[in-house]
Amino acid sequence: MKKILFLPLFQMPSGHHQVADALMSSIEQSSDEQVVCKKIDFLSYWNKPLEKVISTTYLKWIHMMPRTYDWIYHHVMYSPAKKRLMPPHQLILFEHKMLRMLKEEKPNVIVCTHCFPSAVISRLKKRGLIDIPVVNVYTDFFINDIWGKRGIDYHLVSDISMKKELINRHQIHSKQIIITGIPVNEDIRAYFSGKPALKKHILISGGSIGLGKIKGFLKQIKPGSNYRYTVLCGKNQKLYKELTSWDHPNIKPRGYISTRSEMNHLYEQVDAIITKPGGITISEALKKRLPIFVHSALPGQEQINLKKLIREKLIIKLNEDMPLEDQIASVLENEPEVKGLLNKMSYFEKHREKSAYEVVLNLLNETPMLKVQPV
Repeated sequence: MKKILFLPLFQMPSGHHQVADALMSSIEQSSDEQVVCKKIDFLSYWNKPLEKVISTTYLKWIHMMPRTYDWIYHHVMYSPAKKRLMPPHQLILFEHKMLRMLKEEKPNVIVCTHCFPSAVISRLKKRGLIDIPVVNVYTDFFINDIWGKRGIDYHLVSDISMKKELINRHQIHSKQIIITGIPVNEDIRAYFSGKPALKKHILISGGSIGLGKIKGFLKQIKPGSNYRYTVLCGKNQKLYKELTSWDHPNIKPRGYISTRSEMNHLYEQVDAIITKPGGITISEALKKRLPIFVHSALPGQEQINLKKLIREKLIIKLNEDMPLEDQIASVLENEPEVKGLLNKMSYFEKHREKSAYEVVLNLLNETPMLKVQPV
């Protein structure tokens, strides 16, 4: 029996957990041999009360002081190493706990879906304290500077620009970098063309906890609208109750959707999605070939994702100062515009080199790259 250990961070629902869950599901369905997949939040393992404090503080921070969070993110996590506020040597505080955990778990392969565990493990591998094969699975459309680079056996990236960055900026061998896209659950099936012929249906999402500038756009919608909307409120009960109280004929709020098969079914009923630029939701919409409108972006990584997606012309950023439905109609009622968007999505998707779960499974039987490449 072989074991794959997945390392996201925090207990709260996030893209890091969704990617780990998607890979675990694919591996369990595809492997011919007995493989155990286990997911551990390293921060909770290290200090459970601290994890709760940090995750709660994070949510309050991005709501109450978004500009300061964005500044800190760029200077701590997305800046050249020499300018970081947190020197890499501070990671040594976590190395002892990581080593202890790995000795307890005895994994054959480690999959990092968050940058922090990756940084700690990279240091352990560079020091020769472990030789377990390690995979970084990047859950955004860019690479922040906390991710471990050296000593990592494979880097699974979303597109060619990320591959070039790892090669040119970090001198990672091209054979160690594979374009897989951001992994999504197999229940999110590929492009489905059977859209409804009646009033167009728009899905509005604010992520698993219902964040973003949703209400401001929804207040513009008239009872006689040409579109109908399903609003995913996630676990934001306050938003769900408020939208329900509106009793709007064209707005249907929905709570947290726990299964990806149910989510896939919903995707196949809609003509477009209005969302935040989180890696998972965008990747699912790309796979379903749904025109993507972005209503807002959280500070930090989503702001960086947004710039990349705009540059690649994969999404349409909504303007708060313009009527929502005029912006939607300018795309959805314009066949060449829709075709152009779908062509961009197809081009982005077809450059994938391999499925992420196949890379992880193959690594179970490979010689760790650490033994054949300098770190």
